[in-house]
Amino acid sequence: MARLRTFLALDIGKTIRDRLITLQETLGRAAADVKWVEPENLHVTLLFLGEVDDRELPAICRAAQEAVADLPAFPLSIEGAGCFPNPRRPRVLWVGVGQGLQEVVAIHDAMEGKLLELGCYRREERKFTPHITLGRVKQDDSGEDLSMALQRKADWEGGSIDVREVLVMSSELTSQGPIYTVLSRAPLKSGR
Repeated sequence: MARLRTFLALDIGKTIRDRLITLQETLGRAAADVKWVEPENLHVTLLFLGEVDDRELPAICRAAQEAVADLPAFPLSIEGAGCFPNPRRPRVLWVGVGQGLQEVVAIHDAMEGKLLELGCYRREERKFTPHITLGRVKQDDSGEDLSMALQRKADWEGGSIDVREVLVMSSELTSQGPIYTVLSRAPLKSGR
């Protein structure tokens, strides 16, 4: 019985991904000690399931398809840079979702309900905030310069895409970074 680190995500397309890489490079000049997310791994995470028994994957893929089958495709804009937990102590650097925010939350909620029923997911205590993780700060000494760089990018715009599907993904951790694999695609109503 194999176990796979599994999550559900939205792909952001090449154009937005290229703009995010440029943003990472710009922010990187303000903070040297950041572990940047690899370009091919940039995405909007909907739900992180953690380690899942591979025998549960068909049910998870079906649940994802059922959860979004009646939800329409929609436009999604990627915009605004920020950090968690706060600008004085940036730990996670991110960009947010503008247009399509309510639709992303609706997908998250629909999928969460289905996966809770399956018993393969535990609800997170913190509120779901759709975003794309750009990088993780390794040390506290990047704070002030990085905070200023983030403030300058608060109105950053990465572009828009049409969301037509949700991806069920696996994540294999390696010494070079995680390798993501698409396990299944769950099309939205008009995304078929």
